Amino acid sequence: MPTTKLCLIRHGETTWNAERRLQGHTDIPLNAKGILQARQMAQALKNANLIFDVLYTSDLKRAADTANAIVELFGIEAKVDSTLRERHFGALQGLSIQEAPLVQPAIWQAHIARDLEHELEGGESIQQFALRVQTVLDKIQAQHSGKTILLVSHGGTLDMMYRIASKQALSTERVASVPNASLNWITHQQDDGWSIERWADTRHLEGPALEGVDL
Repeated sequence: MPTTKLCLIRHGETTWNAERRLQGHTDIPLNAKGILQARQMAQALKNANLIFDVLYTSDLKRAADTANAIVELFGIEAKVDSTLRERHFGALQGLSIQEAPLVQPAIWQAHIARDLEHELEGGESIQQFALRVQTVLDKIQAQHSGKTILLVSHGGTLDMMYRIASKQALSTERVASVPNASLNWITHQQDDGWSIERWADTRHLEGPALEGVDL
């Protein structure tokens, strides 16, 4: 029975990450530390002699530039897929976690309460986001069954994949750590579905990595 392996990689650090600001679909580039983290992550994969079949990335610049560190080192192309984007946070995008409760108190409360149907005024509900992530995960697995896949995405997106693989309810608080430029492995078998293999590996990074607030 073939086992499909996915290495899920969160993008490197951005200025908005450092400011604890909700990015969502806002296209923020890596900062200098994030560029270095991307290079360290790619080099760690090279040092491990990792053999993989395909590389996917979100189209947002912070993910695509992180994936590009792998492209340059391995001499391969990345498949760009906009459905791997972060959740759209609507009216909360651009606000820091300190500003949001003051500027958008009702929407912030819906966000932290994990209201599954609230779209955050122009954004995505948790249910909509979960369906998007489940759909792209199923599509990639079906297209590359039994293969090893690298996938560069975002904190909220990887948290949703963790929930899918661990069967964690959408309404429950986050339990997974999703640091910048971390390596996170999940596997899929036909009879058992997805499962977590390793998570939040940052041993390849020099110094601590920030957790995601886009969750």
